[in-house]
Amino acid sequence: MSELLSFTGPANPAQHAREPVLVVMHRRESQPGAVGQLLRAHGHALDIRRPRFGDPLPASLDGYAGAMVFGGPMSANDPDDYIRREIDWIGVPLSEGKPFLGICLGAQMLAKHLGATVTPHPAGHLEAGWEPIHPHDQTLGPWPSHVYHWHFEGFSLCRDSVRLAAGEVFENQAFRHGSNAFGLQFHPEITLAMIHGWTVRGAAKLAHPGAQNAKGHIESHALHGAKLRAWTAHFIDTWLKSADRREAAPDLQRAA
Repeated sequence: MSELLSFTGPANPAQHAREPVLVVMHRRESQPGAVGQLLRAHGHALDIRRPRFGDPLPASLDGYAGAMVFGGPMSANDPDDYIRREIDWIGVPLSEGKPFLGICLGAQMLAKHLGATVTPHPAGHLEAGWEPIHPHDQTLGPWPSHVYHWHFEGFSLCRDSVRLAAGEVFENQAFRHGSNAFGLQFHPEITLAMIHGWTVRGAAKLAHPGAQNAKGHIESHALHGAKLRAWTAHFIDTWLKSADRREAAPDLQRAA
């Protein structure tokens, strides 16, 4: 069953009139973290769906401000039916010109929907922890110097996608397709509480090559967390307005 989470701050009728954002999660315990907090602060309720556990996805995003697909431990290459359905469903926000954001697995799903490839690191590295990021586009800035990661796989870019930022472990870290669809390989939603939870549940994975130890995750959050949060706030403002800047009639349908 999906859940609808509303903004619970001070009463503001204008805020409550805003359309909800559809949020797709992949674990029962997952939450949208700082991204969800920022959306609620803008007055958007969150319609959280978990297709992995039977929640349906809407045939149209009419009545929604946009849609976000978050991360998870699975792969966009997995053969599970719900993975394929989610990848196919991304065509709904793209064709309707609604703001779309894919985070980590969600970014890989967006890339795969567009015809790009999703592959593991050639040396088997797990990118887990805070790593440098190199922006190619300053309109989403001010960028932090480091962002938070937790993934074994990365993605290529299809011909019509634009790289927004690059990394040193996985090259493609952020991209845009058209004016309203974005993919982020890193986790802008991360909070300190989430880092504690992820490093405890995923402690065994931190032994993989490339992963930082749990202490490094936490100490680096003190250095970089506030700057990532500031960037995320700016990005969410831009993302929510992206439908207004949509190109006249972009062909964002999945390549055959």
